[in-house]
Amino acid sequence: MKRMLLKLLTFLSVASLLVSHSQSAVSSVDLGSEWLKVAVVNLKPGQSPISIAINEMSKRKSPALVAFHESTRLLGEEASGIIARYPHRVYSQLRDMIGKPFKQVKHLIDSLYLPFNVVEDSRGAVSFKIDENNNFSVEELLAMVLSYAVNLVDTHAKLAVKDFVISVPPYFGQAERKGLMQAAELAGMNVLSLVNEHSGAALQYGIDKDFSNESRHVVFYDMGATTTYAALVYFSAYNAKVYGKTVSVNQFQVKDVRWDAELGGQNMELRLVEYFADEFNKQVGNGVDVRKSPKAMAKLKKQVKRTKEILSANTMAPISVESLYVDIDFRSSITRQKFEELCEDLWERSLVPLREVLNYSGLKMDEIYAVELIGGGTRVPKLQAKLQEYLGRTELDRHLDADEAIVLGASLLAANLSDGIKLNRKLGMVDGSSYGFVVELDGPELQKDESTRQLLAPRMKKLPSKMFRSIIHAKDFEVSLAYESEDLLPPGATSPVFAKYAVSGLAEASEKYSSRNLSSPIKANLHFSLSRSGVLSLDRADAVIEITEWVEVPKKNLIVENVASSSPNISAETAAQNMTVEANENLQSESGTSSASNSTAEELSASNSSAEEPSKTELLTEKRLKKRTFRVPLKIVEKTVGPGASLSKEALVDAEAKLEELDKKDADRRRTAELKNNLEGYIYATKEKFETSEDYEKVSTSEERQSFVEKLDEAQEWLYTDGEDATAKEFQERLDVLKAIGDPVFFRFKELTARPASVEHAQKYLGQLQQIVNDWETNKPWLPKDRTDEVLFLI
Repeated sequence: MKRMLLKLLTFLSVASLLVSHSQSAVSSVDLGSEWLKVAVVNLKPGQSPISIAINEMSKRKSPALVAFHESTRLLGEEASGIIARYPHRVYSQLRDMIGKPFKQVKHLIDSLYLPFNVVEDSRGAVSFKIDENNNFSVEELLAMVLSYAVNLVDTHAKLAVKDFVISVPPYFGQAERKGLMQAAELAGMNVLSLVNEHSGAALQYGIDKDFSNESRHVVFYDMGATTTYAALVYFSAYNAKVYGKTVSVNQFQVKDVRWDAELGGQNMELRLVEYFADEFNKQVGNGVDVRKSPKAMAKLKKQVKRTKEILSANTMAPISVESLYVDIDFRSSITRQKFEELCEDLWERSLVPLREVLNYSGLKMDEIYAVELIGGGTRVPKLQAKLQEYLGRTELDRHLDADEAIVLGASLLAANLSDGIKLNRKLGMVDGSSYGFVVELDGPELQKDESTRQLLAPRMKKLPSKMFRSIIHAKDFEVSLAYESEDLLPPGATSPVFAKYAVSGLAEASEKYSSRNLSSPIKANLHFSLSRSGVLSLDRADAVIEITEWVEVPKKNLIVENVASSSPNISAETAAQNMTVEANENLQSESGTSSASNSTAEELSASNSSAEEPSKTELLTEKRLKKRTFRVPLKIVEKTVGPGASLSKEALVDAEAKLEELDKKDADRRRTAELKNNLEGYIYATKEKFETSEDYEKVSTSEERQSFVEKLDEAQEWLYTDGEDATAKEFQERLDVLKAIGDPVFFRFKELTARPASVEHAQKYLGQLQQIVNDWETNKPWLPKDRTDEVLFLI
């Protein structure tokens, strides 16, 4: 009841925040290790403005799974349905594999008893071997999961939605974020932004509150399936002018976030899996190890999830698995106390992110307004007790939906970033980068010092941001982007360097301008951006050359009338004395300088030619020292290699072709299933009609019915024998043949059943007409009687 009330209040509060008459829609995806949730912002009349898209099983969250079975791709709930029988064909945990090196992914797979056939690709990342002919990268498999989310959105919104915001855990580094963006691109998504999960939760928390009278510090503590983090967020308000009026605008700033990327509810489940596996091995004996059977472990893990959920509400939970191993059933039970003992070390680890974020903040415990719990793992009673004990509080704050807070908050960001939907109430968001970044330069004649390794963005740098760095150099060089500290790297990262670029064209520009009078050493300007999604990139580079040279310019305030000879008061010496140094003049390219010089030359030529005409005036010139700046664009080529490298353009094209082919097969499969269901439904419905209604005997002969029933029986037999592997075209042809026989019968039946009502309606109408005509004798006496009788005769 409390959960339903919370969802109702959320809906009512959010509904009042949106204003737009556009038919556009945007969406958000909360992509987890095991599940995904999708929210849709759609202002279409008759629909709630922000809602969770349900799947084909009417569930609000869907398994983040993709499977391949008998040449068929299965997604979401369909894939979940075969995981216990074919665990080696159902791919999970894909979010946690993106951007990771092969060894890291192999360790993850082995620790979770996932029987995947994986190989190392050319980047050093993992590739999944589906069969002898097909391998898929993590980006491709994740794109399939995201395409499933897109289909949920389109079905829910009843229109094609392209704009999305996707939530990511705060520890995601550059490789993970870029890989996810590529996967979304392959899925046909236009990603407005990635958003850190804690920022999505903060948006949902603050959108309907007023901070004008009180600012507050709130900690968001999230334990999901595989990760745990704590984020400190400061909520406040500021005054702004809106249409001439002063209004209070809410805002929040993420102050800090700390995490444990290898701690979550899954760790607790694995402790139960190991416990029950040992118990089963003891029961069976004979050296049996259930861990060596992928099917058995898949069944056991599935039941353990339910057992853990039961323990959150009860002090004891049973577990029952039929035919766990070689047709041997397994039944047991466990108490909550035993479960807590198995996970004893995990409870202390769960406090570390919270302890760190509070220690680094310098805030006292009573300065924290609330500690909001999100994520399914926070439902475990022992974890809640440990948090209460550490915080010194009798109750924890659970004002947000633990499962849906992030996706709903992300949908608000999607609405704010879209062009067609706007928020009535504003909530300013200042998020920060989870990592600090440095830039390193390397090349000929570049000595390693402070100038070649510079801090580019400190940790918690505002998103988005632009950065600029300059280096005095005259040769081509390389740029490396790296994490600031080797002590704080994304999970699985083996090196702080995550991107490399080759910058060329500087040597050529230096050689070209070296003969000119350089006023300062040649330098290269580098322009970086840290996007709203938290992705750092080198956007452009320019060579900056400053030269000083003498140029002739028109002399100010001195015009001389030409006569037979030049004035004796004007001489070359005088001109030389009047030479001055002019301020900087920035030019984008040498061609701009050339045109300026040519223009000056043309003016001088015009002056010289005018000197030959005695009746015209002469514009005298003088030499001035000018400083000119040339900016030459430099070529940037990305040279990133390793697991963190993005898919190449060729690989992307190949991936798009493979996914398009799979999408076509899925569409054909759905069409085939639909037509098969139509044929099956038509056969059963028709037989039932003939068996339950005697009226069909009135509109058809016994021979017609007998022949039709025989055709139906024949089609039904074919449907369950040869028709099992039939194509959509064959199902349609069979249905058309049956309808050609049945439609005339059903048409006559429709006429038969509709005739009494139609006759009654006609008789009633004729009676009304007759009454009207009879009234003409009184109401319209001028009408001839013979004409009136003629009308009555027709009626």
